[in-house]
Amino acid sequence: MDNEPPATGDIELDQAVKHWLRYDKNPKTASQVQTLLQEGAVDALKKCFSSRMEFGTAGLRAAMGPGISCMNDLTIIQTTQGFCRYLEQCFGDLKERGVVVGYDARAHPASGGSSRHFASLTAAVFISRGVPVHLFSDITPTPFVPFTVSHLGLCAGIMVTASHNPKQDNGYKVYWDNGAQIVPPHDKGISGAIEENLEPWPESWDTETALKSPLLLSPYKDIHAQYFTAIQQHCHHREINKSSKVKIVHTSVHGVGHAFVQSAFEAFDLPPPFAVEEQKEPDPEFPTVKYPNPEEGKGVLTLSFALAEREGASVVLANDPDADRLAIAEKQKSGQWRVFSGNELGALLGWWMFHCWKQQNPDPAAVKNIYMLASTVSSKILRAIALKEGFHFEETLTGFKWMGNRARDLLDQGKSVVFAFEEAIGYMCSPSVLDKDGVSAAAIAGEMTSYLATKNTSLSQQLTAIYEEYGYHISKNSYFICHDQVVIRRLFERLRNYGDRKASYPTQCGGFTVSAVRDLTTGYDSNQPDEKAVLPTSRSSQMITFSFSNGGVATMRTSGTEPKIKYYTELCAAPGNSDLTQLQKELDDLVDAIVENFFEPQKNNLQPKPE
Repeated sequence: MDNEPPATGDIELDQAVKHWLRYDKNPKTASQVQTLLQEGAVDALKKCFSSRMEFGTAGLRAAMGPGISCMNDLTIIQTTQGFCRYLEQCFGDLKERGVVVGYDARAHPASGGSSRHFASLTAAVFISRGVPVHLFSDITPTPFVPFTVSHLGLCAGIMVTASHNPKQDNGYKVYWDNGAQIVPPHDKGISGAIEENLEPWPESWDTETALKSPLLLSPYKDIHAQYFTAIQQHCHHREINKSSKVKIVHTSVHGVGHAFVQSAFEAFDLPPPFAVEEQKEPDPEFPTVKYPNPEEGKGVLTLSFALAEREGASVVLANDPDADRLAIAEKQKSGQWRVFSGNELGALLGWWMFHCWKQQNPDPAAVKNIYMLASTVSSKILRAIALKEGFHFEETLTGFKWMGNRARDLLDQGKSVVFAFEEAIGYMCSPSVLDKDGVSAAAIAGEMTSYLATKNTSLSQQLTAIYEEYGYHISKNSYFICHDQVVIRRLFERLRNYGDRKASYPTQCGGFTVSAVRDLTTGYDSNQPDEKAVLPTSRSSQMITFSFSNGGVATMRTSGTEPKIKYYTELCAAPGNSDLTQLQKELDDLVDAIVENFFEPQKNNLQPKPE
């Protein structure tokens, strides 16, 4: 009885802590829980043990630390045991095909957690069940994991990363055998299997034996070579690249991207980009940035701009820490730096991918086999280009899991998926990786910049040319913070029963006329003949899109990972309408009307986005 932990007075909490201490073999996290017990820190214990991390379609993401709500050795083992059992049910040939495991450079000394160590535990669990594991021998960009799944024909892939999250976080991202992230119902199936396999199997902790097992294989050298060979099919202007005088700066923001982007530029015969020395090497502390997220814009790129000024470079490329996303900035004639939005880069890269495809495929009939994809909250610019050029454009739900799986479906039907993007600076420029890929996108952006330079055209000038030809698409996105689910539900239910009319959506928003409504929570779409949405629906998340007669589109949705109600608005102008001042005013007026009419009744319960 002396070894029994002191009771907190909360029976469920005591039970959870007791199980934890029986299972956890990591001395640091076990000791942290013991200390909290001795101190009677009930609130801290509840935070660690009140609810298990939810395994969703993006896998897991949480802070590193003790307890079932955090990323740590035990929750990694429990998650992997469940995932392994689920794969055994789904694939009779799991022990022949195996899985791949990659990891970034994150580490958390206080809990003894690191991406490398979590990856070793993941490998140990699979190897204990006789499953071959292709474990990368060093840090790797996230895109290498889905590439390996497809290239080697494996059953699944796991990437241990928290991408651009704060330094204390880590994550566990899962890919299916089609090379794309998992989608329902696999998330629920894996969750159920985790709950049934919480007690660690005896060999699950034994990384030492696993790392010596003949079932452990290192794909690093082969995949490194094969990946750069695969992306070279998208290099179309090698001679221009060889003689390019364009100077480009690259930052990996203390993540894994540096060496891989250098190799990608080399594969394209581009001059190597200047690397930001202070951010070049992986560093889990991210010492030079408040948030390691290039989507934040200029704050993350300060050192890049300084290096560009010293070297006379005109373009900056930035990856997030796991190198699956890409941000781009360009120096303007005014001397100021312009950081392109994710939608603007979607327009530039989409135009470029089609431009290169067209040069390679002179037969006009071939365009009917071409597809581009974007998420519902991203710019509709690809739709405008597709309408004029004759290829197919499709929307998917938000998240690259949907685009990756749709791309796989189309590829299996013999179609060509040339490009896919989401506004959160995610770009798929090669079907070799059915996910966003900041490494190939960086090289392709380098080639596009070099090509445009031969025409004396900047990225900004080309973007204007795209909008002049296909119609200006200007967007304005933001969010409100709300921690109260009741308030969120009330806000969206009011839009579904607008003006006290049951089952009726708004037809006006201020002075703007609503022309169509799509509700992916209920499955309603006024544009469809049967009024049923084509895209998958989910009752567990809120998402309504309003189209307006002036070419405006607005989507309001809840975030799956943060206490936010996000709104995305875009004004899609007809080609020839290039009065930007008027278009911007019209969009601003539309956003003001949406905030006033759709958000106003709950405004006291909402916090605006911090400046």
